[in-house]
Amino acid sequence: MMQRGPATRLTILIKESDQWHHRPVYTEIVHRAHMTGLAGASVFRGMEGYGKSSHIHTNRILSLSEDLPMSVIIVDTEEHIRTFLPQLDELVTEGLIMIDEVEVIKYASRNDPHGDLTS
Repeated sequence: MMQRGPATRLTILIKESDQWHHRPVYTEIVHRAHMTGLAGASVFRGMEGYGKSSHIHTNRILSLSEDLPMSVIIVDTEEHIRTFLPQLDELVTEGLIMIDEVEVIKYASRNDPHGDLTS
């Protein structure tokens, strides 16, 4: 069964080394999103990138970088995303946050108990 509909995507770009009380910031964001009841969150580790410092971080073996770019992506309703933003003010001290409207296409089995697009 396929469902379609509008949603809002929150993308948080941070560094792998960013910490919140001795815990990776990306982990704290995912746990807070879960506790808040947001529909879902995923973390992706970048292979190469640079930000404000213009220093290129890469995972190539000769560079042995341990500070790769990370992205946390959360998709939910606009209302839920905007309600979550103040928590990011506390966690993200350096990075980039993007919010954009997306169309969700959800594939689920006919026995899926969740009827809405963001669950």
